[in-house]
Amino acid sequence: MKPILITCLLGITPLASCQDRKKSAFGETRAAAAAANVRPALERDLTAAGLRLGDPVFIRAFKEEKLLELFVRNRASGKFDLFRTYPIAAASGGPGPKLMEGDGQVPEGFYHVPPAAMKPDSRYHLAFNIGYPNEFDRAHQRTGSAIMVHGNNVSIGCLAMTDAKIEEIYTLCAAAHQAGQAYFRVHLFPFRMTAARLEKAAGNPNHAFWKNLAEGHDHFEKNHNPPDVTVRDGRYQLLIL
Repeated sequence: MKPILITCLLGITPLASCQDRKKSAFGETRAAAAAANVRPALERDLTAAGLRLGDPVFIRAFKEEKLLELFVRNRASGKFDLFRTYPIAAASGGPGPKLMEGDGQVPEGFYHVPPAAMKPDSRYHLAFNIGYPNEFDRAHQRTGSAIMVHGNNVSIGCLAMTDAKIEEIYTLCAAAHQAGQAYFRVHLFPFRMTAARLEKAAGNPNHAFWKNLAEGHDHFEKNHNPPDVTVRDGRYQLLIL
């Protein structure tokens, strides 16, 4: 019998702590099973693309198009190559940032995910917390919590990817963490940030915010490396090194 279970049965460890440990162990088992299921095909396709499982990843998603793109850094070039484009099964709300708890909106902005934000024990199969509200959101008094990319096909402010797709996404991201990536970036956009689409949105109250997001989008399009950002005077500022 495992030591944790013994201490729980004897009442040495508090019940809540025992439940947390049991949930964590269940999540780890689920993530391992998912990785075993998808890893052979992922490694085959990564190798064919000149990429490797465990190398740094970057995610961006477009709400209007309902697409999530996963990039892996190419060791030869040092740049991020598009590896997979996944359809988003469900995303509530519409174009425009999340403003408050319960508004059903998917956030828009620049987020990052450390290992502690991974949720293999999610009730939506596997998940990770994108880190909303970030510094920018807090500066604008935006509220909300537990915004995830997860499995299943239902969403209230999250991006739902179906169980099969989240197994691939989660495995790629967890492998990057395990190999040393301190966090991976997740960039969320209202739509493809083309000049024509931004011009079409010129009358929208969010237009200035979207133009600010487009700076980060365009930086990646040009350099194939996601920018570091900070927040200054209520705007995202790109840190160009």
